[in-house]
Amino acid sequence: MIDQKRIREFAAQRLKITNGISAASFIGTMFLISLMGLEATHGQRKRGDEGPYPIDPASVRQSEVPRGKMVKRTFKSSSIFPGTEREYAIYIPQQYDATKPACLMVVQDGMRLASEKGASKIPIVFDNLIHAKEMPITIGVFINPGVVPAQNEEAQPRFNRSFEYDSIDSRYVNFLLTELLPEVEKDYAISSDPNDRAICGSSSGGIAAFNVAWQRPDQFRRVYTMVGTYIGLRGANEMSVLVRKTEPKPLRVFLQDGSNDLNIYCGDWWVANQGMLSALTFSGYEVDHVWGEGYHGQKHGGAIFPDAMRSIWKDWPQEISTHYDVSRSRAAEMLIADEDWELVSDGHQSTCGATSDAKGNLYFADSTEGVVYKVASDNTKSVVWDVKRWGANKRLSQPLTSPMISDLAIGSDGSLYGCLPCLKSVVKFKNDGNEFETIAKDVKCSGIVAANDGTIYFTVPETKTVWMARAGQEPVVAGTGFSGTQGITLSTDQTLVQVSDFDGRYVWSSVRKPNGELTHIQPYFHIHSPPAAIDVRPMSDGMCSDSAGWLLVASKMGIQVCDQPGRVNLIISPPTGAGRTTSVAFTGANSSTIFATFQSAVYKRKTKLAAALPSEAPTKPAKPRL
Repeated sequence: MIDQKRIREFAAQRLKITNGISAASFIGTMFLISLMGLEATHGQRKRGDEGPYPIDPASVRQSEVPRGKMVKRTFKSSSIFPGTEREYAIYIPQQYDATKPACLMVVQDGMRLASEKGASKIPIVFDNLIHAKEMPITIGVFINPGVVPAQNEEAQPRFNRSFEYDSIDSRYVNFLLTELLPEVEKDYAISSDPNDRAICGSSSGGIAAFNVAWQRPDQFRRVYTMVGTYIGLRGANEMSVLVRKTEPKPLRVFLQDGSNDLNIYCGDWWVANQGMLSALTFSGYEVDHVWGEGYHGQKHGGAIFPDAMRSIWKDWPQEISTHYDVSRSRAAEMLIADEDWELVSDGHQSTCGATSDAKGNLYFADSTEGVVYKVASDNTKSVVWDVKRWGANKRLSQPLTSPMISDLAIGSDGSLYGCLPCLKSVVKFKNDGNEFETIAKDVKCSGIVAANDGTIYFTVPETKTVWMARAGQEPVVAGTGFSGTQGITLSTDQTLVQVSDFDGRYVWSSVRKPNGELTHIQPYFHIHSPPAAIDVRPMSDGMCSDSAGWLLVASKMGIQVCDQPGRVNLIISPPTGAGRTTSVAFTGANSSTIFATFQSAVYKRKTKLAAALPSEAPTKPAKPRL
């Protein structure tokens, strides 16, 4: 809480330097400055003794309370963080029953936070809160960051803490889920329900905790961060923006920080934590917080640890869910709260080319297998074309190469078009795919779209160009000057051609001239990349437009929904474990359901958006907010 007496005293000391400002106005101004965690002298913060803080009875060992045990171990066999060694400990409450899977809480910087002499006193708090039934029977796993031992006495070890904790990617969560926790589960029964799983940490351990739950809400849904490092070390400074833009996830978060936290070269912890609170609140998350005046440490966060546990475990076992009713995110406008992804087809190698006709028939391809599939409106699936079978029938002398099929499109007459890199051709399928007409040859195309006026546009990544084909005319280059050309689609009014760059940051926009050529080409739509991935390419791929002018872009992070001025407003997350989104389309004219290809599977999802199929007549969207 803000100490208003101290603020008044601080303000009174400064009154003698004011000139023409009332005392009340000055005190109010100083209250706002203090609330923002700032000092009057150039934003510098003063250091001093922190605390003492009130002692919660749950942080004190009580003789009548059953005491859990701690089992210490080491882990040296990580393939995700090769060469690392780490200590970890397992807390087992006395009430644990091996026949009933316990809840779980993972703690970063574990051996330090597991100490009963430390600020958090977690084993004591667990004993007391479990006994008082203020939290469920919970196994605690206290994990240290990895260290690669020094090679000799004159060398330093390689300390993995920042690499593991501060990186906003999936490495650390994969380490927990596939390497360390399975070791724990060999001996102890742990619930697999994400509502039974919590995670916490301090500083870099705090952002690690949040990132684990953010990456895998199907595994963890309760988070406590002390002085969380939501700043620019390895991408965490982007998290508050991603929280605002990504569809809300079912998480409950408790934040703690102090106004005297660090303000150094990579960011301001105090400001960043308030930014995270604002973002989580904006998007409708279950979030609580306690702010203080402390420094970068665990004294304050440890003192309130019992209350933080009461907060994140309240109402257990009631399920934590999303709250679109209070969300100000675009998700509340574009998505339906209770509608998730529905599997259409799986077991494929590399799906792509999502497209549909006005009747609601869906088409997609497996680019590796060389098969085009049709999913009818009654959900029956059939093979439209099999390039290997076709090649065998034709007795081709040269083996077919992958990718065999890269994209599909529906023309205004209902015909199905395809890019066949294996044949260096753009084709129009005939007779339900048994035959085809060659539209363009000797071009290794990637993306294709068919406009309502009959113009076919396709991308050629090798030359970074866009080509066009019109009836009765030879295909020609329509546009150059792109940084890369992958997916392609038309704007809602069909006056613009949008082109994705798989390796670059932007989707490019170009203007269609009356003769079909492209001009005024710009790197226009700014696409988000994974903040700390080894491969930081957005991997922008297939696209589609909706009737209100939104552009939906398949990318590594999911489907990024851009407004007409080129800004990502919403990121629709892929289904858990589905991998990169490769293409997206609507399931027919006037449809609000999208379907998307995700490497090995195809899914669909009901939304509040509305289709604008390129094969249908163009429409003029409303003017956007600029």
